[in-house]
Parts: sequence; structure tokens; C-alpha cells
Amino acid sequence: MHDTTHATHPKRPLPRIAELPGAAPVRAGQAPADPVSRDRVTLVVPARNEARNLPWVLQQIPEGVDEVLLIDGDSTDATSLITRRYLPAARVIPQCGPGKGSALRTGFRHATGDIIVTIDADGSMSPHEIPHYVHFLSNGYDFVKGSRFVGGGGSLDLTAVRSLGNHALMALVSRLYGYRLTDLCYGFCAFRRCFLEHLDLRSTGFEIEAEMIVRALRAGLRIAEVPSLELPRRSGRSNLNALRDGRRVLRTVLREHAGARPERAGEDA
Repeated sequence: MHDTTHATHPKRPLPRIAELPGAAPVRAGQAPADPVSRDRVTLVVPARNEARNLPWVLQQIPEGVDEVLLIDGDSTDATSLITRRYLPAARVIPQCGPGKGSALRTGFRHATGDIIVTIDADGSMSPHEIPHYVHFLSNGYDFVKGSRFVGGGGSLDLTAVRSLGNHALMALVSRLYGYRLTDLCYGFCAFRRCFLEHLDLRSTGFEIEAEMIVRALRAGLRIAEVPSLELPRRSGRSNLNALRDGRRVLRTVLREHAGARPERAGEDA
């Protein structure tokens, strides 16, 4: 990139992830490819006290998802029973350690599919979008992240504080890593399981979403952003704390750029 410290040199715009050389155009509602040899897909759903929301989520899972892992974060409601009732084929796995990051990492260790997709259990992410993510992975990409801020995406639940924080963190990532992201703190994503070792995820909380993205950037993975519509949580209250978790995301972004790695949290057997 040009040295932006010289005023006489024009500043070249940062490339957007979806505009990497050879990128397929991103269009809302684009139909998935029908490959001859289909990849197996594992859906990882972290859940803590989401019994009221899970029936809708589980009933929306499309064909083509071969394995569903419900990671139960020590729920005190009927989360596990509801999962087994509405989707008997799903595997309910106890979460190892507290926090969303621990839940996702538990799921990743148990996943057997070629592709791993992550969504929330509160009904804010539509499983009907999953084939769109798989389409890009089946056509040359390694990591696909949902965005509420590209054409065709949006949010019906984004507060002003969360929006400002997301924009500020995106600007920082763009400056540090040289790519113009549109959404950082959104947990709808998909990637090839073979890259788990390269991602080397260690976060325990909501900051794992940022860790996944910056680690994918550092690993040189081919990334696409696809439009996603964030829906309101169907019932209950979120475990997200915008200020606390925003600080954790900021620390993660800065730490990853500096190359420092935290100690690995405890693994389950």
C-alpha cells in the first residue's frame, strides 16, 4: 500500500474482503451451487437458557446440514430437552468453561463436517441463510462471515451503542490489517474445518468472533463477507454486555496484531 504519511501521494482505498481478486459477486438470495461431491456441514449452536427460542431455530435448519451440535452452557431451563424433542438427531454437548467462546470451541472440537457453520440460538440469525455461506465455501473461499452492512444485509435489533462500537472496531481492524471490513461483531460465519489448527482459537467470551476474523486474516485465508439480516431476539434477554464485551474485543484486536497469544483455556476430554 502507498505510504499515507506523504501528503503528495494519493491514498489508495483499502480493499474490501468481498472484493479480493477473483471474488464472486455477493448478491442477496443467490442460489447455492450444486457440486458433484458435496461437503458435509456441521452446524454449531451455542445455547444457554434458550428453550423458548430453540423450536423456531431448529425447525428452520435447511437440508444440506448434516450434523447439528447444540452446546449447552449449563442451562437451568429445558434447553436440552427442547433440542431433543424438536430435532432428535442433534447432539447435545455440555459446554466446557464459561462464555460464548468456550461454547464455540467445544463445538469445534466435536464437529466432524468438512464445513463448520455457527449461529446463535436466540432466533436473531435465520438458518435459511446457511446455503449462501456454504455456496461461497464451495466456490473457492476458506472463511465466510455474515455482514449486516453490505447490500442485502441489515439489522432489526442493533442499538446505537453497539453500532457505534462496531464501526469503531471495524475502522481499527481496517487500519491494522489493511482490509476494509463492514462487520466485526457478528457471530454468523462458516469456515472449513481443516483450518481450525491455523485459527488456533483461545478466546472464552464474545470476543471469539473478532479473534476468528483477525486470525483468518493473519493466516492468509480467502475471506468473503455475505449479506445477513439480524432479527430481533425472539424472547428473553441477551447475555451480551456491550461495554464489557466491547473492551474484550478491543483487547483481542490489539493483542492479535501485536502477535501475543494468551494461555490456552482448559480443554474438555
